[in-house]
Formats: sequence, C-alpha cells, structure tokens
Amino acid sequence: MEIEVATAAGPGTEAAIDAAFAAIAEAHRLMSFHERDSDVSHLNRNAGIRPTRVHAWTFQVLEAAVEMHRRSRGIFDVTVAPVLQVMGLLPGLDSDPVIVPERRVTDAIELSPEQTVRFRSPAITIDLGGIAKGFAVDRGIEVLRGFDIPRGLINAGGDLRVFGQEPHVIHVRDPRDPSRSIGQVELGDGALASSARRFDLVDGVEPGSSAVIDPRTQRPAGSIDGATVRAPSCMIADALTKVVMISGVGAGDLLAHYGASALLTSVDGEMQITSDWPQAVHRAA
Repeated sequence: MEIEVATAAGPGTEAAIDAAFAAIAEAHRLMSFHERDSDVSHLNRNAGIRPTRVHAWTFQVLEAAVEMHRRSRGIFDVTVAPVLQVMGLLPGLDSDPVIVPERRVTDAIELSPEQTVRFRSPAITIDLGGIAKGFAVDRGIEVLRGFDIPRGLINAGGDLRVFGQEPHVIHVRDPRDPSRSIGQVELGDGALASSARRFDLVDGVEPGSSAVIDPRTQRPAGSIDGATVRAPSCMIADALTKVVMISGVGAGDLLAHYGASALLTSVDGEMQITSDWPQAVHRAA
C-alpha cells in the first residue's frame, strides 16, 4: 500500500497519512476472508443460520456487490469463494463448503434496513476480495481530503485513486509480462484498477490461469489476459475489472452505466480501448 501526497500539503500531512493508513487497515480488518474475526468470516459462519449485523462499511460494500451482480446479469459474483477454495486460492472454512450451482447473489444475500445480512442457505460463502480493496482505497482518499490535502494518490497493488488539479502519470503494467509497462495514461480525479492472469515469478513469467472466476462455468476466465478500468471510484473500478476479464468488450453497457472505461489485452496480445476512454494511451517503447 502506497500513499503519496503533495509536498506542500502542510503541517498536518503526517497525521493525514497515518489516518488514511488506519482507515485502509480497518477496511481490511472488516472484510478480509482470512481474518477469523472479520465481518466476512462472521457472515460465512453465521449468516446462513441467522441475520448477522455488520459494520456500515461492510454493508455498503455488500450493497454495491449485489447491485453490480444485478446489473452485470450475474457476472460479478461474490459467492464464488468455494470455487477459489477448490483452486487453492482461498483457505478452507471450518466445514467443507458446498458449491451451489447457478448462484444468484440477488437471491442468495438478503440485506435488511437494520444493517443485517442473511444468506438464504448455509452453503453460501462470500469473498469480497474483488471489490473491498478498491473500497479501502476510496476510504483512504476520503480521509486525506478531510485533512485538506490538495493532491494525492493511494495505490494498493495496482488498484489506485488520485485527486487534485494536477494529473498523475500512471504506468499500466503489461499483463503478459509484469516486469514491463504496456503504456501510460494521465489520471486526474479518478481511479484505475487492474486484473490479470496469475504469474509465478519463481518458475517463470508465463501467465497462468486467472483468479477471476466465471460464475456461469465455475472456471477461470480465459479470453482476456488483463483488464484495466478507469472509473470515478476505486471500488467500482476494482469490481468492473472482474466483469471485463470475463465479458471483454461485451461489458460496454455496464461500463457506460458506471461512467467507466476499459483497456484490455486479449490472450493473443491485442490491446483494445473502449471508445469512451478519455484520452489516448501512450504505448511503451
């Protein structure tokens, strides 16, 4: 996690950065799949049995996830955790999860006005890893702005957001070779998030299977090597990268709804940019 602020931000800069890191850490604590005492873990153990109260931040992310699921016609799905466990990308739970075919998040997750969550089946298991990191970045940015920081950037491993009048130059990593850049873009107020196929940097740089699961097939997405989404918030950009990894250019209407645009690289190396991307991408030499 990297936080960068304007050098002339003022005497409260250190306090602002500390507070932003604290907000990011709190979002992680609440929504980590791995932490036993997180909201997500409590939901996975209890929400299939009884309504379970969660923090306002967790509830906000769940609302966004359910809405994204509905608008993407089921492509964005936070209930793919059992598939990721089978693939070895997530640890097992206290009991063996059951993979539920043809999951529908809008039916599987019930959100109440009292800020409680109920799963329609004890077999439901969620993972917010496809959206919560972007939310954490947004919370950090909100804190920095609350300290009157004029310009800044928060980067969480490629999911980033910037603010301020002067744009930042962002280098977009080549999804086929993470050691090089595919190009660069200028970003003012807004967010970028990227998803790509997994790499084993010990055995080589050849891309492996994707950690993005197509809920229709319960298999890793295979037609796109990498996707970068530009959106007003990092939470939305983070979630939309998963949809683009699965749907490719077919995600155009959804991107338009959220005021987002995308740069994607197909498995044959072709780079495509949606027509509403606000500027050209300067390709790396």
